[in-house]
Amino acid sequence: MKRSILLITLPLILLCSCHKNNKMFDPRQVDFSVAYDPLFDGQLYPSLILGLNNASADSRQATFEISLTAPRDNCVLRVVVDSSSLNYVTIFQEVLPHHGQTYTFTPTLKWKYDQLRKLRQVGAVDLTFTLFLNDEEVDVKNLHLNYRTVNECPLSLRANGQTVDYRWLFAAYVNEDHPVIEQILTEVIEQGNVSRLAGYQGTEAEVNKQVFAIWYYVLNRGITYSSISCTSNPSPNANVQHIRFFDEVYNTRQANCIDACVFFASILRKIGIKPVIFVEPCHAYLGYYSDKKRRHLHLLETTITSWVNFPELDKAVDSEGMLDSVRYQKVEKYLSAKDIKRYADGKLPYDELKRVVAQSLFDKAADYDRETYNANRKLFTDTSAMTYQQLDIEQLRRNVQPIN
Repeated sequence: MKRSILLITLPLILLCSCHKNNKMFDPRQVDFSVAYDPLFDGQLYPSLILGLNNASADSRQATFEISLTAPRDNCVLRVVVDSSSLNYVTIFQEVLPHHGQTYTFTPTLKWKYDQLRKLRQVGAVDLTFTLFLNDEEVDVKNLHLNYRTVNECPLSLRANGQTVDYRWLFAAYVNEDHPVIEQILTEVIEQGNVSRLAGYQGTEAEVNKQVFAIWYYVLNRGITYSSISCTSNPSPNANVQHIRFFDEVYNTRQANCIDACVFFASILRKIGIKPVIFVEPCHAYLGYYSDKKRRHLHLLETTITSWVNFPELDKAVDSEGMLDSVRYQKVEKYLSAKDIKRYADGKLPYDELKRVVAQSLFDKAADYDRETYNANRKLFTDTSAMTYQQLDIEQLRRNVQPIN
């Protein structure tokens, strides 16, 4: 009796085992593929992912594409992207209605945003895409990508004869939410140039005074010009630039033209003044509206703050408020004849001297780019003139958010 049971059970086990190992779908017929947008040439840009984090689905960059042919009607597709150092497990699921039809999808990965913000060194990441059809594992594809630092901002990328502009991503480095700005605003008021920072809650003259007060603060901070725009990006089709974040400019007291623009723009945005960044080939300068209705645009060459180093002067001034001849020569050219005489007579106190110099530099910064702006004004609104951009931060905020 026991032997009969064994003889009956064994074929059943073998039958079940054979059915379990018999795959319903042939990977060769499904032709599953995973591709990374050739525009990025195998490079992953954290700045782009973070900058568009809160954008609408239509505005986000579709970087991954999966494609396959449906092996039967109403087949259930599930693609699982394994966890990596930069993303969480991501599951994408769809129904494929028609047998024999090829379907293409652009899934969005669940990124580890906190990790992306920390990327200050380049590296590599491997992504694994596993395809399931009707719960059966059918195929696996791997992608090897090189990730860039979060400071690296693509300006333009080229692929297949097409060039795509990304200079609008500068807006992601403007960070009006940075916590240190509150401290800065306190110090701006303490310096005595304005009694409040209230944006457009006053006259246009009061708006300009607020901008000057921030200008005076930056001069006293001693932010100097330092150009670091090159990166190690190996792609011959990528035009990129290294951009310092707000806290990096604040802590290192160094900035190039675009660094200084985003630093100023961050503070202006915080107090409600609308900034604009003008981008030209190899240069950028700041603009701001002095009225809420955006009728009057003012320009500001932010790199001029590095022409005079106020902390250096502070260390050199003597007990009577006088500078040595070397340092005085650095500021004398920014004084009027009347102020030069007052200083020589000992009637221009050192704090007032600094304000006079700061105002002179501010006036120069307001006029410095006027000629080139007027000459290129039409190019800023010409969508085909890619290297000339008028980046209105308020408008770009609809899609582009601060990176950190």
